[in-house]
Amino acid sequence: MIIKKSPAEIEAMKEAGRVSAKALREVGAHARPGVSTLELDELAESVIRAEGGIPAFKGYGGFPGSICASVNEQIVHGIPSAGVVLREGDIISIDTGAIVDGWVGDNAWTYAVGRISAEKQRLLDVTEKCLWAGLDAARPGNRLGDIGHAVQSIAEEAGFGVVREYVGHGIGRDMHEEPNVPNFGRKHTGVRLEAGMVLAIEPMINVGTHKTRLMPDGWLVVTRDGKPSAHFEKTVAITEDGPVVLTCEEGRRRPV
Repeated sequence: MIIKKSPAEIEAMKEAGRVSAKALREVGAHARPGVSTLELDELAESVIRAEGGIPAFKGYGGFPGSICASVNEQIVHGIPSAGVVLREGDIISIDTGAIVDGWVGDNAWTYAVGRISAEKQRLLDVTEKCLWAGLDAARPGNRLGDIGHAVQSIAEEAGFGVVREYVGHGIGRDMHEEPNVPNFGRKHTGVRLEAGMVLAIEPMINVGTHKTRLMPDGWLVVTRDGKPSAHFEKTVAITEDGPVVLTCEEGRRRPV
């Protein structure tokens, strides 16, 4: 069942979104050569708690971190570790979220570590473009397939692969609510979008094949061909006035 939110509830979700966005931005600013993903995780947790939130990921399904930290060919769900130290030329996808007053915010961004290759930069640029196109399609009267089509068409036109097995989702009191929000699809198909729906839209785009591999820890997902992947995500409310992004800080459209 899709749980629609009232205008007052959407307003209440903005604080969880703000805290999530602040944590993401501050972690991204510290994603530098020589820094471990565990250090980034500790920073995220401290920011979230200092802002009055609870890390949404920590303990979720047994996940041990406050962020997912996925480097280069890692797509999603990388467990933060003192043994994973960032190097010049890496890209790192940071996914994090906060719970405030029972509402969940969820967002992700892929950051460059120092100077990166032209191929990686193009991947980041295209995946961010996919995100904004998906968000723009989150309007009453559209359908879920319109979001997926918007993302998929941009990614595949660039020659990139769109991850199939992992998708966006509804969000509210729970991190994962109905419906699933694929990053692929056909226009005018799927569930009709209505005001009050709140979705986490999160393109996961690979330089090469769309195929993935789940690693032995049961969490980390990597590209099947070992080529880089990027992951961008924002929580958005569908309103009569159009899409309203909830995971943002005032005056900051992007967490950079």
